[in-house]
Formats: sequence, C-alpha cells, structure tokens
Amino acid sequence: MSLPAQQPQNSPHFPEGAAVVLGGSGGIGGAICEAFGRNGVDVALSYRSNAAAAEALCARLAAMGRKASAVRVDASDPASIERGLKAVAQQFGRIHSLVYATGADISMAYVADVDPEEWRRTIEGDLNGFFHVVKAALPLLRAGGGGSVIAVTTAGMDRHPPMDILSVAPKAGIEALIRGIAREEGRYNIRANSVAPGVIDAGLFHRLTPQVTPQFVEAMKRNTALKRFGTAEEVAALVVFLASTPAGYITGQRIAVDGGYSV
Repeated sequence: MSLPAQQPQNSPHFPEGAAVVLGGSGGIGGAICEAFGRNGVDVALSYRSNAAAAEALCARLAAMGRKASAVRVDASDPASIERGLKAVAQQFGRIHSLVYATGADISMAYVADVDPEEWRRTIEGDLNGFFHVVKAALPLLRAGGGGSVIAVTTAGMDRHPPMDILSVAPKAGIEALIRGIAREEGRYNIRANSVAPGVIDAGLFHRLTPQVTPQFVEAMKRNTALKRFGTAEEVAALVVFLASTPAGYITGQRIAVDGGYSV
C-alpha cells in the first residue's frame, strides 16, 4: 500500500529517496517513521502482520506531506526481503537510510530457564533476520551512492538486565554486524550505527510487563539515573539524527538512550 504526499517539503539534511524502517508498524518503529516524516523524509515501512497499523501510519505520513509506502516482509524469508527492498528502491528512486527496529515477542527468563526452541526462534527471527535485511540492502545502498544503516538494539549490552537474555543475545550479534558494515562499507559511503534503548514506554515493554510484578517494574525505573522510562520519540530523535548529513562522520558507534541505566 502507498499514499501520495501533500505539499511536500524536502529536508536539506537528507538526499532524495526514502528511509526504510523495518518494523515500522511497531511502537518504536512507528515513532521513527513519524520522526522521519516530520523531518521531510519519505518513508517505506515494513510490517509482518499488523496491516491496519501500517496503513494508518502511512496516512499520517501522507498528511505530513510525505510519500509513504508499507510493504509486508517476512524477515525469515530472504527472497521476500529482497523483493520488498527492490520495490522500494524502484518506487522512491533510491534508499538512503535503512533502520532495523524489529524485535521478537520474547519471554523474560533467566539463562538457565530459557526454552531452547524459543532461543532458536529468537535468533532466527532477530539476528538472522537482520543479516538477511542488510544482505539485500547493501547492494541497493551502494548503487544509490551510499547511505546509513541503523539498528535499534539494547542498552543491555553495557549492563546486563536479569531475565533479558533473549533480547540481549541476538542484539549482540546485530552489534557485531553493525561494526562489520561500518568497517567494510565505509569505502562506499555507507555508515552503520546502533541506537541502544533502555526501558522504553512503548511496544515490546508493554507486551512484557504482564510477565513481571509491579515491584519489578518500579525497580527497573529506579535503576535509571533519571528515575523514569524513556519514550519512543526520544529513541526516534537519535535515529533520525544518525541518518542525517550532520552525522556524516559518525559510524561504527553504539549510542545508548537509556536514562543513565548503563552508567
């Protein structure tokens, strides 16, 4: 599905083309799409099953004056990813930013209690999914003269949160891929960075909260220096900055948006 723009005003900090947000129909992903839109960027977003949310988001982006398109993508299917990204590049002329903001619905469990099948599914969907996405996207970014790859990972890389290994482990692999892309693809004017959120009051956090007690949630908040949870908009602001030309000399970095959790 795609919607035309009304009264477009392009950003001076982004080239022509589109930002692609994998997981754009989710809480953080949706905020990233809207932040791109407010900054004068056309957006293509992927969704797995929530077509209604994706369609509503496209309508909001079109109301901002942006071109918007939603593509159903199965991250476990490399052919599906390649078809989707090629279609976006053809529709918008080029892809200049690729944001990976997906994440599996997981159980909160100590390492000793993790179900092996859930471990396999999580690694396949999250880590392998990111590999499939960048494998398909890098030739398109090169063809367009470069661009930016940004992965939304976790602040748990710096300070491990108990019972969160199913989030942290695949994101560690994604971080390794980000560093590899930054080192290897810089010669093609491709930058790669990650944004590492702490507890964000959106999306996955809302789905995980029923698994823990209110006391556990309050303890999570106390573990931050700012004594509050973050917002999806705060994550999105950093993502958009890292994709923009003012961040043109930043690559291979992980930047936490965690309210001081990792301090």
